[in-house]
Amino acid sequence: MAFALKSYPVIYRSKYTADGWKGAYIEKTHKTPEEEAALGETGRSRLENSRNYYDDMPLVNYTSQYGLGCFEGLKALPQKNGGLAIFRPGRNAVRFYMSMKGLYMPPFPEDEFVKACVETVKRNAGLGFSPRYNAAWEKDSFMTADSVYIRPFTIAEGGIGVNLSRAPWVMIITTPVSAYFSADKSDAVVTERIRATPRGTGWIKAASNYVISALAKHEAAEAGYMECIFLDPVERKYIEEGSSCNIFFYLKSGELVTPELGDTILPGITRASLLELAEDRKVKTSERKISIEEVFSEAKECFVSGTAAGATPIESLTWQGKKAVFNGGKVGELTAELRDTLKGIQYGTLPDTKNWMTGV
Repeated sequence: MAFALKSYPVIYRSKYTADGWKGAYIEKTHKTPEEEAALGETGRSRLENSRNYYDDMPLVNYTSQYGLGCFEGLKALPQKNGGLAIFRPGRNAVRFYMSMKGLYMPPFPEDEFVKACVETVKRNAGLGFSPRYNAAWEKDSFMTADSVYIRPFTIAEGGIGVNLSRAPWVMIITTPVSAYFSADKSDAVVTERIRATPRGTGWIKAASNYVISALAKHEAAEAGYMECIFLDPVERKYIEEGSSCNIFFYLKSGELVTPELGDTILPGITRASLLELAEDRKVKTSERKISIEEVFSEAKECFVSGTAAGATPIESLTWQGKKAVFNGGKVGELTAELRDTLKGIQYGTLPDTKNWMTGV
């Protein structure tokens, strides 16, 4: 299933006005999940698609015309002991606030962000729209497990000239989601495209950033690769990140390296979590520049991280016709340990000693 635009019926919408943010929950047309399933593919798709339209919002705006907007992605995960829990929503709230501020929008309050995410998931679950825990997911370390994807995003007010958004909407929708990457192919390739430039918006989760990522990932897929990897825009020698994920390399020396943050790299929440889990295991971690040459000569494991990716192993990396194969093409020991620990905390099979999960 991966990402699918099958919006659950309850959404949250807030508008910035002279009096501040004013939000409300909207319940779109729906039947019970069982009744919708009985409609068949065509009927179900028609009903699900109807939830994505809002006649009271402008089509021509600074977001639709110029990509002036930002978004977040986080998950509510079915728990082994029942219910749902959201992974680190407070961190997404901070990043969303900073993204909006970076785009000179009035930022959305962090406490309202968390509250709205929890309540939107809760209301949909109360209508039956949420996955249930399946013990079979444990067999492949939750790599094919289901969850609720939460997508908060901004939409600018109506406008046609190049301008900033002074009175945006913030919306939160939820959809079902499963594995993002294919389980049977994990090869990556270095793209010649440039994702972000210094003093640009690479550190913001801006909508416009993902145009280049989508093009590069399409080109990688056409060439038979699962993922594309970007190099730095200036020297074209240092690894930066993947199409929609951060990247890690475990070196022969025992050092776990991920590219240092800057204005061209998104500060990933899963990235920060994996660094913390590695440090708990006394692994030497570094946030620094790492060249493609160092990767080819010194890396023994590689994985990408993100809300959708979790901690996904990369089997090989191709660059200028050369191919580096990590750990003989198999999942590395540290990669597997970090992945399994992260997923265990998220799905409730391991204790949440870090208080990362927020119950719904």
